[in-house]
Amino acid sequence: MFTLQIHTVDFPQPLPTTVATTSSAAHSPNPNNNLSSLSLSELRGIVHLFRHLPSSTTIANPIARTTTVFIVAVPNYLSPDDFLLFCGTHIADFSHVLFLMNDGIEHSYSVLINLVNQLAADGFYCSFNGKRFKPTEAEVCHVYFIQSVEYAESAHIASTPPLGYTELPTCPVCLERLDQDTSGIQSTLCDHSFQCSCVSKWTYLACQVCRLCQQQDERPTCSECGTLKNLCVCLICGFVGCGRYEKRHAIKHWTDVAHHYSLELETQQIWDYVGDKYVHRLNQSKGDGKLVTVNSRCTAADGECTTCGYDEDSSFSGALFTSKVDSIVDEYNNLLASQLEAQRQHYESLLVEAKSGKESSISRAVEKAVFSKMNDMQAKIEMYTEETKSVAERNQVLLKNQQLLQTKCKETEEREKLSLKSKDEKILDLKEQIRDLKVYVETQRKLSNMGISDGKGGSVLSVESNQSSSNSRRRSKLGRRRN
Repeated sequence: MFTLQIHTVDFPQPLPTTVATTSSAAHSPNPNNNLSSLSLSELRGIVHLFRHLPSSTTIANPIARTTTVFIVAVPNYLSPDDFLLFCGTHIADFSHVLFLMNDGIEHSYSVLINLVNQLAADGFYCSFNGKRFKPTEAEVCHVYFIQSVEYAESAHIASTPPLGYTELPTCPVCLERLDQDTSGIQSTLCDHSFQCSCVSKWTYLACQVCRLCQQQDERPTCSECGTLKNLCVCLICGFVGCGRYEKRHAIKHWTDVAHHYSLELETQQIWDYVGDKYVHRLNQSKGDGKLVTVNSRCTAADGECTTCGYDEDSSFSGALFTSKVDSIVDEYNNLLASQLEAQRQHYESLLVEAKSGKESSISRAVEKAVFSKMNDMQAKIEMYTEETKSVAERNQVLLKNQQLLQTKCKETEEREKLSLKSKDEKILDLKEQIRDLKVYVETQRKLSNMGISDGKGGSVLSVESNQSSSNSRRRSKLGRRRN
């Protein structure tokens, strides 16, 4: 089942009904058909196409069939008048036609058609799905049954998928790259690989994926980290990111915006993140290694399908081989994905163990270095403490010795003072004795000159004061000596 959500830019503008009348008059076998009830309008906005995840969308599934059909991309060389001419006699079964124009996509527009009943919708689908718009051009008409259509003025609301739905690209080339169960397209004209002639016509257009597939002058890079390896481009918005073997920016883009499909630029294979498998239409041939288209068996009831051209008698063996190849490829992809995931977890655990071991060894080395440094510092502190104690003890001894020496010095000074004093007294005494001797000698000399010997017959002069003083000095000296 498919649903539409449209981000509207303006209000629907009516188109002249004469276009429908002229177109139907040229093709309708019954010119009396009343087309006055047909409504034609034009709306500018951005279309978002969503597919229900569990089931595939084919005409054989009655649940997916409705009276509303959606043509994904009508090339711009077809005007609305030309498109109505392209529809031919089926225009008589139209009740409303809405032309959806996107200013950002100049090469094409989309069409939403409401038909009068289910039989008319089934006939339109069988007649135009897979049909070329022009025989000389490569563009193909892709028709989808639409369960519901919602209009929103917010881009975020319009781009948010409903619960249980995933968004599909609106580029017809990108839709044809997907397998039938994903895109709902039963057949494709070519494989749309690199340098494909039909894709090369769209290189100037707005599809980022098609431009990257045809780009040769400049290699694309990851939009986040700038790497050139293992690149994937989102089929919905054209975001270029690196894969799971680099920095996983493509997976991060999927988790952020819920765009499920991405194209690997190197292999041209499309990966479904939700289904965790490849959903591209192309398989690689065992003979020449080229990419080839795998046709799927028609799912319509016996004898009712007139569009796919499937012949059960001629294609049964090919369909059986295709189913086997598909199952083998799916099994191999699942096995490869599981093994790669196991290897990733294993090596991530090894990296975590190595990181934790490195951190623990670094912490042990740091602890050992800190412990050794602390022991050295503690030993130095103890050594300095012992030296401080010994210096203090030496200081105490030196202080005691200093006190003793000071006491001895004082005693020596006292003794020296006493000795000097006694010497001074002796000198003074000797001087007095010398003076007395001089006086005596002088007196004897004078007496001898006078002719007096021993003082006889002469007169004695009294010198009491001098004699008494000299006697007192002698007595004091004798007293000191006795002492």
